[in-house]
Amino acid sequence: MDKTLIVTNDFPPRPGGIQSFVHSMALRFDPGQVVVFTSTWKDTAAVARFDAEQPFIVVRDRTTMLLPTPRVTRTAQRLLREHGCSSVWFGAAAPLGLMAPALRKAGARRLVGTTHGHEAAWAQLPGSRQLLRRIGEGTDTLTFLGEYTRTRIAAALTDRAAGRMVQLPPGVDEKTFHPSSGGAVVRARLGLTDRPVVVCVSRLVPRKGQDTLIQAMPRILREMPDAVLLIVGGGPYRGELEKLAVRTGVAAAVQFTGAVPWEELPAHFGAGDVFAMPCRTRRGGLDVEGLGIVYLEASATGLPVVAGDSGGAPDAVLDGETGWVVPGGSPDQAADRVLTLLRDPELRRRMGERGRRWVEESWRWDLLAERLRDLL
Repeated sequence: MDKTLIVTNDFPPRPGGIQSFVHSMALRFDPGQVVVFTSTWKDTAAVARFDAEQPFIVVRDRTTMLLPTPRVTRTAQRLLREHGCSSVWFGAAAPLGLMAPALRKAGARRLVGTTHGHEAAWAQLPGSRQLLRRIGEGTDTLTFLGEYTRTRIAAALTDRAAGRMVQLPPGVDEKTFHPSSGGAVVRARLGLTDRPVVVCVSRLVPRKGQDTLIQAMPRILREMPDAVLLIVGGGPYRGELEKLAVRTGVAAAVQFTGAVPWEELPAHFGAGDVFAMPCRTRRGGLDVEGLGIVYLEASATGLPVVAGDSGGAPDAVLDGETGWVVPGGSPDQAADRVLTLLRDPELRRRMGERGRRWVEESWRWDLLAERLRDLL
């Protein structure tokens, strides 16, 4: 494969789904064949430690938000030439894909932009829709997460650009997320060893639906008084969620772990009997779930999942096989599905095993990284 310049604002140690997607892909390239151009982050010590551990070159711009300004574009052109890169991968197509024509002039022969949930939102607004159209024309291929995002993004593109779209979702490290990931240790540490546990691992923001789960808990507790909702992750919505748990009268049955280190995430998934994140679409479709990789990580860990119907989230669930999709924002329907699973260990086992097989068949990083290498 020719040498590739990865241009991305989203890169660790800054947390987030796109960040882990781009990093996981980069790790599956030949280290000598990739250079990453990205933004810096507020925790400069963490950035320095992280970059020193990478097997490939990481070049940080001085800004904390990488945008396609003339200065940033010139830097990307210089890096392309200095390192002899012939292909470019935009970790998130919007807005950095606007640099594609300039990088092609600088010598790039193949340019690929990956789209996520926010590009689907761009496609709905007139101004950003035109920019997305330019990105589609400037790149050789735009990738999409699933059918939901494809249809919305394609509607903003020319027919030629829409016809070149290729699916490239994030993958799951099935060697990291697996049924023996250490969940029993986390359960024991949190005092949950003998309790039915509903786990939700996600950033705490309104779209993800942790509030829906809290509102579902009174009904769940009526049937299973020792059940607990384990909410894993940090975010700006935590204070509101804690107040909601108190108002709903279930604070004693809801545990917040806060943010946990990435290496401990598999064990926190494994601490649950059921994984639930009933995400919902907000702001007239502008705040939407692109895919929901956490459902697949839960499946890889051997858990059945209860997902919301926001955006591309249903693409990460085989409804009725690996779990169920419920209307986002419906505590009653979330409670129905959670209770059905908590009552039936054999059903949980069957769905968890099917989810694990599905991940191994279709969502492994090595399969998806090979697809990206082919595109480049």
